[in-house]
Amino acid sequence: MTLLSSLMGPNEPENLENGDTTESDNPRAKRMGFLEHLEELRWTIIKCVVTFLVVVILIAVFLKQFMFVLNWPLELVKPDYPTLKVDLVTISPMAVFSVAIQACFLGGFIISLPFFLFFIGQFILPALNPREVKLLLPTAVAALLLFIFGAVFSYLLLVPSTIRVSLELNELLGFQTIWTADRYYWLLVVLVLGMGAAFEFPLVILLLVYLDIVDVAKLRRARRLMIVVFFVIAAIITPTPDPINQAIVALTMIALYELSILVAAWVGKRRTDDAK
Repeated sequence: MTLLSSLMGPNEPENLENGDTTESDNPRAKRMGFLEHLEELRWTIIKCVVTFLVVVILIAVFLKQFMFVLNWPLELVKPDYPTLKVDLVTISPMAVFSVAIQACFLGGFIISLPFFLFFIGQFILPALNPREVKLLLPTAVAALLLFIFGAVFSYLLLVPSTIRVSLELNELLGFQTIWTADRYYWLLVVLVLGMGAAFEFPLVILLLVYLDIVDVAKLRRARRLMIVVFFVIAAIITPTPDPINQAIVALTMIALYELSILVAAWVGKRRTDDAK
């Protein structure tokens, strides 16, 4: 039972008119006071923090193996450029500490994210009626899967492509390739987290359609505008100015937009059929 449910008390008659389940009919609910809600919120935060710290400690213990995973995109392109040196270096005494901290905390956040969603879901679930639960659970699962798909897409395709383009340009201009570790890992973080967040876009569209804020017809009419917006977003989230990676990101988001329109149209048709 959460604080949200205690604030919904005066709306019980309206909920009954809409056919929703009241608190007394909700098997997950139990009456709690304001301080009890705060205590439950406190334990939710504690569980999230403890999970995050445990993951950070595990990454720190196995930091060498974890860094090998982060370096995999770099190792992937090395055989194609045998004459070029793409080994990472540090140029200041404190740079290695910065790299280690970034790896531990950012890796800890990404790995802990599913647990955060689970604990937050536990906290708000008792306050929801069956209709809201039916919407919440698939939304949370879809958000997690879309983020993972976006991160994996960036890790396996976008990051190696960015590295290849950079190496080609350096070789073309006759520059010696010496990359610092902190710059490489920052590039990795920006691309992976940026694409993970970008892949949430279809879910946002589906929720807007489900809540009747926008409709499929408006989405279709906005195609040309959204194509321009996607290229602008691609230029922002890709740290390299080359058009190849920006086109990859933009075309991927356009494909996701078209997919979300198809799914939204299917959801709208289902709702219309159910209303008959």
